[in-house]
Amino acid sequence: MHTSKGFTLIELMIVVAIIAILAAIAIPAYQNYTIRAQVTSALADISGARSAFESLVVANSLTTFNIGDIGLRSPTTRCSNIQMAPGANGFIRCTITGHPLISGNTVTLQRGTSGAWTCITNVTNPVFRPSGCT
Repeated sequence: MHTSKGFTLIELMIVVAIIAILAAIAIPAYQNYTIRAQVTSALADISGARSAFESLVVANSLTTFNIGDIGLRSPTTRCSNIQMAPGANGFIRCTITGHPLISGNTVTLQRGTSGAWTCITNVTNPVFRPSGCT
């Protein structure tokens, strides 16, 4: 009696088909994840400046200062340009660089008169927005 060792062609084809199906599901999910990570990274690039911004506006009553005064530099890894408007209703804005679906969009930290900060972005796909951004 002869016993065969190894896999048949049909068994190998089934394995390849299963791998192809898994890849078809995983690749778009991974792409969405990386795009969202890029937008979140852009937000993180400007988030650290909120306390310095508050300090200059509230404690020092300044109405004019630049991004260097609040510890930011432009450009960063994820921000091709950082803009700012000092004052009680000021904002810090990052122009996002990265994947073509989000490149050129902005993420903005807007300060309200009460001192509360809100995150606003013009990224149209809600899947790509960081949590807490509208």
